[in-house]
Amino acid sequence: MPRSSQTLLIILAFFSIYVIWGSTYLLNKIAVTELPPFMLASFRFITAGLLIFLLCKIMKINLKISKKQFLNTIIAGFLFLSFGNGVVVWALRYVDSGFAALEISAQPLIVLILLRIIDNKKIKVMSMIGVGLGILGMYLLVNQKQVLSGEDSLLGMAMIFVCLVSWAYGSIFVSKAEIPLNYFVNTGYQMITGGIMLMIMSLLFGEQWSLPNTWSGEVQLSMILLIIFGSIVAFTSFNYLLKVVSPEKVATSTYVNPIIAMSLGWYFLNEQITSQSILAAMVLLTGVYFINTKKRLVLFSRFRGRTTKLDATK
Repeated sequence: MPRSSQTLLIILAFFSIYVIWGSTYLLNKIAVTELPPFMLASFRFITAGLLIFLLCKIMKINLKISKKQFLNTIIAGFLFLSFGNGVVVWALRYVDSGFAALEISAQPLIVLILLRIIDNKKIKVMSMIGVGLGILGMYLLVNQKQVLSGEDSLLGMAMIFVCLVSWAYGSIFVSKAEIPLNYFVNTGYQMITGGIMLMIMSLLFGEQWSLPNTWSGEVQLSMILLIIFGSIVAFTSFNYLLKVVSPEKVATSTYVNPIIAMSLGWYFLNEQITSQSILAAMVLLTGVYFINTKKRLVLFSRFRGRTTKLDATK
């Protein structure tokens, strides 16, 4: 693929995981007020997976994969979708959509720590600054009375934190694992297997399933948008980025998602945005820049250069 074409694809893929995924918090919040959480997520992912397979057939893309690739897509489907997403949908019953996205903004920090533990990967100065700003921004957002005032909010917060660890580890796993080379095929298998696991979870919890024609118009529209854009477009973009850029850079979507989620939650659900939230959003975006930038910290590099010269004169 020409370099210019790949650059454009990377930009569009980042737009998908930044903006489209930011809107899924609102859509899930709307849908979960009427539908059981695991049933909601299962229906979404199984439908999206089947549509992807249909699209592959139309485009004459081979769906055949090896046993190892299939096993890895099952693992990824569980880490990302069954647990990483399904439990977040469940937690949205107890926390605002904006706050759920804000808490998950700690994911880049978790990715960097896991990379340090698993691969002994050194954390660069710029990334450390970016993560530090991200944590500061998240603290400013969370440290507000109205955030913690909801019923069972602490339980929801705890479950979301476990989910973001699952998602962070999944990002590292997929970046190394042998998975289908075609991103549509990879996404399709993850959606189907993850959706089936969610269906089993739904049945074990005794959730009551219903047909789409019994849902309200808002829930029907939310589900359509979740399937087409949140699942097929954005998740395929996510799998693509995990193979062409580093996992910690892909994880920076969790810094931008809260801003999108907060704005949509404020506009459609009347979720409150304070001046402190706006300040925190600015800090978070600055953190995104520091993690994504390839530039070195000028003052740090100059200082190192001077110390090197001094050592040479001794």
